Amino acid sequence: MAQKTNSNSGDAFEKLEQLDLQESLGKAEAFFQANKKVISYAGGGLLALILGAYYVWGIYLPDRQREAVDLMHVAERYFENDSLRLAVEGDGNFPGFEDIVDEYGWTRAGNLAKYYLGVSYLRMGKYNEAIDALNSFSTKDPVLGSIALGCVGDAHLQLKKDQEALDCYLKAADFKANEFTTPFYLQRAGEVAEKLGNKDKATECYEKIQREYPQSTEGQGIDRYLSRIKLKS
Repeated sequence: MAQKTNSNSGDAFEKLEQLDLQESLGKAEAFFQANKKVISYAGGGLLALILGAYYVWGIYLPDRQREAVDLMHVAERYFENDSLRLAVEGDGNFPGFEDIVDEYGWTRAGNLAKYYLGVSYLRMGKYNEAIDALNSFSTKDPVLGSIALGCVGDAHLQLKKDQEALDCYLKAADFKANEFTTPFYLQRAGEVAEKLGNKDKATECYEKIQREYPQSTEGQGIDRYLSRIKLKS
């Protein structure tokens, strides 16, 4: 029975491989038909370059992206359950964010794994590692990008690098300004500026919250921060 099951599984995998090959060949044929006029004038070297680029961007990278997405589910679940070591290192059966970043870091899913890895390191107290991971992460998402920069600021703050933390919080606040993260990181920046004795910068941050984000959680309590600055002055 076991042998029969293995045989059936082997046949199934062979069929899947044949389907994948047929699909890839179909895509390549469609690409050639759409671009054959250009290709006919391209010459051998340029033709190889065009087909190579098509393979990388049309077949190889999407396949690797799907692999990374499939593998990340387990690590994300560990992350959500605060099992940070398993999220980072894996559980022996599924890889953690470290291995996913190493193997798939240039895919979209691998890029997101850098964010998860950085936040995990931050929560584990590995602040330098958190900074490296988060600095390698890139996104255009206004909230996620802002939070990533803010987490770098948090790591610097834990390392007693207050000026670096202030710079990161200001960048986080300026990253595609929005109603959620901008006032939060402006307040964080103001608090660190106060700590550094930079009352002008702190006042600037607090007044911007008061002026531009009065309905935010931070905006509703910003008056007492401004009053505190005035008392210190």
